[in-house]
Amino acid sequence: MALALGGLLVATNPDQQDFEAFAGAYLVELASEELCGGDGLPLAARLVVQNCPQLVRSQGQALGRLAAASSRRYNFGLFSLYSTRIGGMDLMPGLSVPRYRALTLAGAGQLVVLQTGTESAPGPS
Repeated sequence: MALALGGLLVATNPDQQDFEAFAGAYLVELASEELCGGDGLPLAARLVVQNCPQLVRSQGQALGRLAAASSRRYNFGLFSLYSTRIGGMDLMPGLSVPRYRALTLAGAGQLVVLQTGTESAPGPS
């Protein structure tokens, strides 16, 4: 019975594509909150961007690919851990992406974010 359960867990361990789709949706949610609410975008960008949430949603696949490329997978067979570090780049003058880190558990067909946080960018040298 334990062997069958272990085999089932191995078979349902989400793969890289599952993680990419999950991370893209998660980052769309974060970016929408950060950029589209309040003072997220500089005034000049708010004048140009007509529908911020829709614009962010349209980038879901690209954000998923970026997260996958910025993550390291630790596969333990029954489950996997994804350690992600992303951001820190300037999008335009006055608007930079904060450095963001996350630890995600993948197992039994599910993905769950265990830990998140932002890191301050290093100052100029």
